[in-house]
This record gives sequence, structure tokens and C-alpha cells, in this order.
Amino acid sequence: MDVVVIGGGAAGLKAASRIRRKDGNANITVVEAGKYISLGKCGLPYYVGGLVHELNDLRKTTYGAVRDEEFFRKLKNIDVLSETVAKEIDRKRKVVKIERRGSEDELGYDYLVISTGARPLKPPIEGINAEGVTTFATPEDAEKIIEMWEEGAEKAVIIGAGFIGLESAEALRNLDMEVTVIEMMDRVAPAMLDKEMAILVENHLREKGVKVLTSTRVEKIVTENGKVGAVIANGREYPADIVIVAAGIKPNSEIAEKAGLKIGETGGIWVDEYMRTSDESIYAGGDCVETTFLLTGEKIIAPFGDVANKQGRVIGENITGGKAIFPGVIGTAIFKVFDLTVASAGVNEEKAKKAGFDYFTVLAPSADRAHYYPQTSYIRLKLIVEKGSWRVIGVQGAGMGEVAKRIDVLSTAIQAGMTIDQLSNIDLAYAPPYSPALDPVINIANVAMNKRDGLFEGINVFELKEKLEKEDVVVVDVRSEEEFKGARIRSEKVMNIPLLELRERLNELPRDKEIILVCSLGLRSFEGARILKNAGFEKVKILEGGMAFWFE
Repeated sequence: MDVVVIGGGAAGLKAASRIRRKDGNANITVVEAGKYISLGKCGLPYYVGGLVHELNDLRKTTYGAVRDEEFFRKLKNIDVLSETVAKEIDRKRKVVKIERRGSEDELGYDYLVISTGARPLKPPIEGINAEGVTTFATPEDAEKIIEMWEEGAEKAVIIGAGFIGLESAEALRNLDMEVTVIEMMDRVAPAMLDKEMAILVENHLREKGVKVLTSTRVEKIVTENGKVGAVIANGREYPADIVIVAAGIKPNSEIAEKAGLKIGETGGIWVDEYMRTSDESIYAGGDCVETTFLLTGEKIIAPFGDVANKQGRVIGENITGGKAIFPGVIGTAIFKVFDLTVASAGVNEEKAKKAGFDYFTVLAPSADRAHYYPQTSYIRLKLIVEKGSWRVIGVQGAGMGEVAKRIDVLSTAIQAGMTIDQLSNIDLAYAPPYSPALDPVINIANVAMNKRDGLFEGINVFELKEKLEKEDVVVVDVRSEEEFKGARIRSEKVMNIPLLELRERLNELPRDKEIILVCSLGLRSFEGARILKNAGFEKVKILEGGMAFWFE
């Protein structure tokens, strides 16, 4: 059996390796246009930022071997042709036409795997091709950024505030550069986060010295003698020695389209659940294909290394006679920006509305381990719950504590179709160094159940700000007097009644006005709201997430 793989990234080499493990006699050839094969591109920001010292560190196995051409030849008996371009697929003759070092050749196949990845989008901005403007997707991009820094670049503008743009911001700040991030949407990480979660990220970026501009459109890149000098956005000029374009990606599906293979609505290569294209002898995987978003059934591009590896394994399994299935994704994603971990899974509110879900949300900050244990930190979670079925359909998390494992649990719950009632009784590991007695996952499920059952009515920080500006409301901060003297909501409509004094001071509260309770995390507000409701107060709400979500 002859197998040709176009693309030496995660999906292609995973497929090739799986084929070899199951079939010792197959002839496997991998064609890669670039210089570097099997390189973990997700690690490039850490290479630029100085956390990873050599590019080859991103190609090493856990035992230190560099996954280069010789590695695959010696260990796996796989021929890898780097710096070789696949020019055309002739499906009738079952050959791939290639060009290598100026010479053309053909490779015959019984099975073909297309894993050509994706490329960064370059928006139609004047000056986009100037010297000093780059993307951040390849090892060559990373080397170019380091070279410009070494030559004296001090100011950088990043166009786009998705996770690539934000990871780039951290990397460049680690090089002591002045960094400005420009995002045309009204928040950072707009595909992942809702506004109240994105604000947490924006504030952290600003604390670390990054200028963040949202709802801002880049109009022009100013050049002098062909070299970048500034970026004009919303009529203002921002000096720049480097401009990084992080405005999304486009699947590399051209070779498949040229061969007559079916292309999906996203521009990615169409594949079935077995990762087969419209030609049964051709498979495809990774960033060049579209996949199913399981919550809605719509087709999306899922440009993540873990997805590519899973798809590659399915391809290798099926080429060797298996019937493995890749069902799709729920969009689980995570990134680090300075000291903050940011993650999400499922739908955010924008996607939930677009898909027609009837839903409600809850916010719940929590300690990531027992509050008395050293190094305890806090995380903030947002849950999106479908009304009626009460299943979890979305989660977002941010914090300096252990966010990742909570998102992974909630991602599993979303994919399994679990309800908040089921989630509240999930059996998780507990010991004080690892979690509170009720893990943040269980805590937010309980908060959601309380809201569903009418035990509290919540508002978010944006709604409270609007009420303070336009309505005659009373805000009761139920934290201690000492806490209140620290960070607090600055308004004459705010009064401090510590929770332990609330029952004795009910006569100080008007019964004809809306009362909104505030505390640090939301728990004391909930307790206070129950006291007021049981005492006959009718217009009672709490600030969900408390001061953990407040910003000036």
C-alpha cells in the first residue's frame, strides 16, 4: 500500500505514524512545503518571549529527540520530503505532482492524506505588505520578529485580539516592547468570551502595560520608504516599528478544490465522520478541513493542535481498515496571557442567540482550592444553561488560579449533555490543596439551580452601572466595614450594611425601591437577598459575581 501525505504538521504526521504502527509494510511519503516538520506552532509565542530557547525545542519528543526527517526515517520508516511543494493531485492516475529543488516529480498513491493547514488572513489595509508587517503563524515569522527586535524595534501594534494576538502581546511585552492591541469588535477574544469576561482580560492586559483598543478599526498602515512607521485606527495614529496581523485564518484548500474535491461552506475541505473527502481514497484533516460544531450542527474551522492530532489518528486508523469516527467539537479553547488563564467551551451568548437557544446565565467566582490553603487563588466562571432541558451549553473561565481543569470538566459535561442537576452531584476529587469541598464546578451548578428555582434574581455589572446612572435604586454592600473602605462602588446610592447586621437594620431599607445587594463573590449577597425576601421585600436583586466582576 502506497500512502502519500501532503503536509508535515500535526494531522499529517499523526496519520502517517498511526498507519505505520498498524501496517509495517506500507510505503509512506510525507510532502512538506516548509523547512520545519512536526513543529509545535502553538509554542511560537513562548519562543519569541524567551520562555523556549531554541526552535528545535518545539520539535522535540518528551525524551529529547528532534522530530526531523531522519527521526521519521529511522524510527518509523517514513520518508519525509521537506521544502517540497505539492503542485497538483491527479485523481484519475492517483498521483501527486511535486516540485523539489527546482525539479518536478510524481508520487503515486493508493491513499492520499491532505493536511495542508491554514494561513493567516491579511485584511485589505493600505500598507499591509510593508516591511515590518508580519503574521505570527510560522517559525519564519517568529525569527523575523526576533530579528526586528534585535535590530532595535521598540513599539509594536497587533491587529486582532484573538488568542494569537493576545499571546503575541505577552511575548512582545516580555521583550520590553511597547505594545498596542487593536480589535474591531467591542471586546477581546470575541469568539470565546462575553463582555463581562473579556473585561477581566482587558484590565489584566492594561495592568501589564499593554494598550488595548476595542471597537477600533485599522484604516491604514503608514510607511516611509516602504517600511512601517505607524498604524492609523479610528483616525488616530499609533507609532509602530512592528505590526503583527492576527486577524483570523483561511484554510489551505486550494489543491483539493483544484482536484475537484468537495469544499464546504466554510471554505474548508468537506469530510465525513471518517475524515474521508468526496473521493474515498483521499482523506483530509487539520486546519484545512471543516468540522461539525456539536451543539448546533453547523460547520466550522477548528484550528487547534489537539483537534488535528485526533483527526490524524482517525485517518490513520481508517486507512488501515478501521472504522474510527471523529464526531466534531464543542470549541473548547484555552490560552495564557501573562498571569491569567482564559478558557471557554460551547457557546457564548452571541452564539447562543444566533443558534436560537432559550438560555440563562450565571456568574460565580470561587477559590481554586480550600480558602485557607497557601497559594489559593480565585477564578471566575460563567455558565450558560439551556432553559427547559437545563443542560449546560457554554462555559467561560478566567483567573490566576486553576482554570484549566474546571473548563475541562465542564467541557466534558457539555459534550455529554449533562444538566446542572447532574453536574451539582458530580463526583470530583477533593483535598484542600486541590479544591474547596465544593469544587467551583459544583458551586456554579448550584448557583445555576438557585437562579432557575427563583431563589435569587441577578444582574451583571453593566446592568448595575446603567441602573446607578438612570434609576432610583439602593445598593447595599453586605461586606464588612473594613472591606467596604477598600475597593467599593463609588456612588451615593451605595450603603454599607455588613451581612451579620442586616436582620437588625432592615428598617433602614426602603420597601418601595429596588434593592441590589453586593459582596465580594456573590455568596453573602445571596444570603442577604434571602433575608430580605423572607422579610417581605419584593424588589431584590444581587450583583452576580460580586466585586470580582466590578470595574470602574
